[in-house]
Amino acid sequence: MRVLLAGASGAVGTPLTRQLIAAGHQVVGITRSQANAERLRTAGAEAVVADVLDREHLLAAVRDVRADAVMHQLTALGTTKMREAMQGTNALRTTGTAHLLAAARAVGAHRFLTQSIVLGYGYRDHGPHVITEDDPFAEPQPGPLADGVTAIRSTEEQVFSADEMEGIALRYGAFYGQDSFTRMIINLVRKRRLPVPSSGGGFVNFIYLEDAAAATVAALEKGRAGQAYNIVDDEPVRWADYLDALAAELGVRRPWRVPTWMLRAIPYLHAIVTTSMRVSNAKARRELGWTPAVSTYREGIPLVAEASR
Repeated sequence: MRVLLAGASGAVGTPLTRQLIAAGHQVVGITRSQANAERLRTAGAEAVVADVLDREHLLAAVRDVRADAVMHQLTALGTTKMREAMQGTNALRTTGTAHLLAAARAVGAHRFLTQSIVLGYGYRDHGPHVITEDDPFAEPQPGPLADGVTAIRSTEEQVFSADEMEGIALRYGAFYGQDSFTRMIINLVRKRRLPVPSSGGGFVNFIYLEDAAAATVAALEKGRAGQAYNIVDDEPVRWADYLDALAAELGVRRPWRVPTWMLRAIPYLHAIVTTSMRVSNAKARRELGWTPAVSTYREGIPLVAEASR
């Protein structure tokens, strides 16, 4: 297939571009940077330079493009200030999705895959329940993360309801791999500037970036229209155990333990480390024929630690 990929130079988009080309697909990457456009061309993709949040600019940029599918892999999570990152990502999931759907129609695409996230199941402790795609998703919630949940819901609803479009949502776990966010976490762990609750924090579901990309290629080829897929590895892990393992691999002291209430001063961090969920990837395994090559954090942490040396 010929794929128009928004975010082709990002954390998921970089390995995804490579894997799509290796699988025999053609990639037209959307990027805001001429430098990234050149890197995409060097990697074997075509490139267009456009800002997805500028509808007219985007439609003008893809005027001569034809594609069978569009993939939305844009976030603003590379921004160092968390509030700005969340606001930017929310805009990309709401307005950005609407603009990309317009672009999909303009290029003749019939298939649209959007990036979602398992946190849409709710920022809370889900207990021992194993979450599947049949569980309620992106229900309204109060508090500082309400806009984020609304944006997650928006991207999925827009894609699923788009006329004459085969919409698919990929609900990824927490990304880690060769990306700027992982490098930031490693830097904080080395400096002991990322505390964890003395309770150990909640259970989190990770996904190695290369595996996220592989699942996305599988969803392009085999995913069913109107479906969401949980893209996570095989074993949820408590935040403390994950960060302790990372510290041990880096050869530094483990993160500080603090009472959970002390983290309330950093609302997003508090919400993340107190949310606890165990998410199943069985549907993706069954329907997409996909399995994570990095099945748990135990295999993944040595990879990211080695890359950081």
